[in-house]
Amino acid sequence: MAGTGTVNVTPTDAPKTVTESAKISGGNLVAKALKNEGVEVIFTLCGGHIIDIYDGCLNEGIKIVDVRHEQVAAHAADGYWRVSGKTGCAVVTAGPGTTDAMTGVANAFRAESARLLIGGQGPLTQHRMGSLQDLPHVDMMQPITKFAATVPSTDRVADMVSMAFRECYNGAPGPSFLEIPRDILDGTVDLAKARIPAPGKYRASTKSAGDPKDVEKLPTSLRTRRGRAYCSGPRYGPAVRPPRQPNSAGSSTSPPT
Repeated sequence: MAGTGTVNVTPTDAPKTVTESAKISGGNLVAKALKNEGVEVIFTLCGGHIIDIYDGCLNEGIKIVDVRHEQVAAHAADGYWRVSGKTGCAVVTAGPGTTDAMTGVANAFRAESARLLIGGQGPLTQHRMGSLQDLPHVDMMQPITKFAATVPSTDRVADMVSMAFRECYNGAPGPSFLEIPRDILDGTVDLAKARIPAPGKYRASTKSAGDPKDVEKLPTSLRTRRGRAYCSGPRYGPAVRPPRQPNSAGSSTSPPT
């Protein structure tokens, strides 16, 4: 997958689609969960820790866009959300692959872009034993995401992908990060035992509405108020306090309300 562009495979190259009675790999479970979310494309830079996700994407008909740098993948997922309104998804390898994507994730966090970053990780059996490119990704991602976690077992892969997407839309939109260790991703489970949430069945379908009486009062309130700033959106409360004003000592104080 060297170079930039879309990966094309012939039917003879693509892995066989699993049957309901077969075992399924973690990578195929990732792809099934992505398809349930309506994901049509992933942005990635090929890495050994995440290879099985590509097999799953080929099975599920998800386009793979291979870029030259993980930062591009992260920003592309952000831009995809802004342009299309669909959740963006980037997939990067462990260690420097994930750290390269952090700027794009931080940008999405401040811009309230709903996007998922999937990062590789060394095997759980080698946790903190110096495995290839082993870094504390979750600890680093927590301050700049709405959700950051490690998948603990192969049967939970699709379940936790769905959970990460749900958190992208819980309140103000924003990014989620999911770390999948290589032995979890490459491992297999019986398809019947894998937790694969049904599309549209694991997220609130409605949002709470404002009190109709308060909504009716809003136009009058906006016309009569002076010197107040109001911001709307899920990140804000009903009203934002006025800017802090410097006092004679050079520090800032809020004017009385």
